[in-house]
Amino acid sequence: MQQGLTDIPKLISPINSSMNHEPSRRILITGGSSGIGLEASKQLMQRGHELLLLCRTEERCRETVKALSASETKQTTAKGIAINLKNLEEIETGCSRLLQINEPIDTLILNAGIQNVGIRSPQFTKQGIEETFCINHLAHQLILMRLLPLLQKSKRPRLVITSSEVHNPNSGGGRVGQPATLGALEGLRPHESIAMLNGQKIFDADKAYKDSKLCNILMGRHLANQLKQRGEEIPVLAWSPGLVIPKGSGGFFRTSRQQNPVGLALFSFVARDLLRLTETLQKAGSLLAELADGNSYEQSGFRYMSNQLIRPGRHLFKEAEPSDEGSNEQLAEKLWTLSKNLIDQKLRESLST
Repeated sequence: MQQGLTDIPKLISPINSSMNHEPSRRILITGGSSGIGLEASKQLMQRGHELLLLCRTEERCRETVKALSASETKQTTAKGIAINLKNLEEIETGCSRLLQINEPIDTLILNAGIQNVGIRSPQFTKQGIEETFCINHLAHQLILMRLLPLLQKSKRPRLVITSSEVHNPNSGGGRVGQPATLGALEGLRPHESIAMLNGQKIFDADKAYKDSKLCNILMGRHLANQLKQRGEEIPVLAWSPGLVIPKGSGGFFRTSRQQNPVGLALFSFVARDLLRLTETLQKAGSLLAELADGNSYEQSGFRYMSNQLIRPGRHLFKEAEPSDEGSNEQLAEKLWTLSKNLIDQKLRESLST
């Protein structure tokens, strides 16, 4: 099925762009239909950028169009394309469609993510891949591999990848539960189960999420290294928004809320309202929007930015060092290669059925 594009009507508003942001850019974003991504999309629309949002269904595209069109914007456009990140075949078809259109992408934001904390058994996609790994990492590597030529057509390209501080076992969130570690990537070896990337037999949804965020950083690092070797460097920005717990029934924590509503309500109250450890949705969206178009992020090469808690109610957004595994270039190359092999294998199997 060929994905269609959902247009947002052109709107006019007397909002002035800041001199600290680049002129209108064409921005493609995953995960722009809710949470941090939606908040960033609203702000980017207000600054006059053209948005292309990858949403999992046509209905979700329409809902996002409605939400964005309700925000006060300058004359600008946005489009939605329905691509379910749980389906590599859909991603391949959607990317082929965008390549046919052949319009440059100035900023590619790989932001979509899920966490299935509370689920004891792994959930698998149509192609037999554990959902967290597929959506948070594998789908984004496929998008990046296919759409890199469009990004390189831009005069000022930029890649932004949403990760998390929980990728680091030494961070506050990373110390809770099993730590992120990919081991020797035994779970990605041919003929092996990929429920857990390090090959462990017992599924741990929290660790699966942490591991996927480590994959995000390694993917960005490897791409930056490859482009540097070819003399084609661009800004590659991986970032952590901090702990964001919006109020409401949907969003990023919806699975945890369904599995343990009382536990999540208590955790939210303590972390957000009592101890003030969380970042607001509006601020996190603002940080993502700034990464997408801010003049201060034009430096080529890989950088990791982290919104770190420095005291209750106060965060500091700054460049930081990833974890030891997140800085391992050999591991980054191995992850990229094994992920590419898995993608190729699953797409071949889809064609043969």
